[in-house]
Amino acid sequence: MWPSKRLPKLALVWFLALVCLALNVGLASAQTPDSGQIDLGARLFADNCAVCHGSDGQGRVGATLSKDWPSLRPDLLVRSTIESGVPGSPMVAWSQQKGGPLTAADIDALVAYILSWQTGGFPAIPPTATPHPRPVLTAVPDVAGDPNNGAIVYDQNCAVCHGPNGEGRIGATLSKDWPALRPDLSMKTTISNGIPGSPMPAWSQDNGGPLAETEINNVVAFLLALPSTYVQPEPATPTPAPNAFFSGWGGIILALALFVALVSVAIFVQTRSK
Repeated sequence: MWPSKRLPKLALVWFLALVCLALNVGLASAQTPDSGQIDLGARLFADNCAVCHGSDGQGRVGATLSKDWPSLRPDLLVRSTIESGVPGSPMVAWSQQKGGPLTAADIDALVAYILSWQTGGFPAIPPTATPHPRPVLTAVPDVAGDPNNGAIVYDQNCAVCHGPNGEGRIGATLSKDWPALRPDLSMKTTISNGIPGSPMPAWSQDNGGPLAETEINNVVAFLLALPSTYVQPEPATPTPAPNAFFSGWGGIILALALFVALVSVAIFVQTRSK
């Protein structure tokens, strides 16, 4: 039979073990996405990411995302990349805090959806370009391409970054006066070849992109037919995600702090009982 003075120590050990177990379960459940979050992430991906990364994450003009992520905390890696972008690459910052359009809750949903592909994932939602009602556009003289067909290609490939009317979103403003003798040639070169070290990738099929030369000509004709001024909308106010601190490194730091505190209490009790 154990001495009675060891019973408080044993009870304390069991208490600490139960507290740590409950804390670990709580953090794990906080990081486990529900079906609603996955569904939101799928729709956000289709509306914002699929144009570059493909509807199933297999890549288009952007990187492949449907893969196993070699990281102890891939959620933190993916979240950081979406929030802050990758300088010198086509991956721009998407968080509102960095000037992008997505809230913290939106990014959490995207992370959950992208990482779901590691385990077989949820069905991809095909991107559907939102048609924007426009008057029939008149072709600019001496410019190859059909601006009205170009509007369709633009909505499918360019509006996500540059806005539906070229007003800019996470990409440059295109509804403007173009200071060049032949702006159509410089625009075609930029679309075809991209701008190395910038968010603008190459879109021509000759450079690994998805667009044929005729489609690029049509987009150029559309852009030159746009009005040169557009009223820029007010930026959205950033909306923090509820309990965002506890879903990332904040939760890990809190767990470690509580563990250290509990161990300190145990040592103190043992010292006092001697």
